[in-house]
Amino acid sequence: MRIPRHLGALALVTAAACSVATNPGTPNPETCLHEPWNATFGRHGTLQVAIADTDAERQQGLMGVTRLPDNHGMAFVWDAPTDGSFWMKDTLIPLSIAFVGSDGKIVTLQDMTPCTEDPCPTYAATSPYVTAYEANAGWFDAHNIEVGDEVGLTQQACS
Repeated sequence: MRIPRHLGALALVTAAACSVATNPGTPNPETCLHEPWNATFGRHGTLQVAIADTDAERQQGLMGVTRLPDNHGMAFVWDAPTDGSFWMKDTLIPLSIAFVGSDGKIVTLQDMTPCTEDPCPTYAATSPYVTAYEANAGWFDAHNIEVGDEVGLTQQACS
């Protein structure tokens, strides 16, 4: 059973524990599917993230979320490289996004603003990516995270 997206922020706040390492940028679907993950950006910062790895979860994203706790976000994960763009339709808070290629390195960083109009602007990576991380606006800048930095994704321990 998946946690509904509107409860994702609450689940991120209440989860705790240690990690099980995986390949950079690629979650391990074999263990503890519903535990939160940590995205580590070099030595600069770590986000606790909820995983959006189905079309429905990726489409919902952080829409309707009114507050994202510090150092929390969402990881949008694909099985193969994609070049799809993001938009902020019905997203209520400003966000920053890091697009990560299959080599585990950031290919594009952007700031995104909420949009309630139609059409909304879109935000795209400069090259194909397999994971995109959303965090509060300015989070990547505040942690000195840059294009080319490596990102590791680890799952918090199972209970």
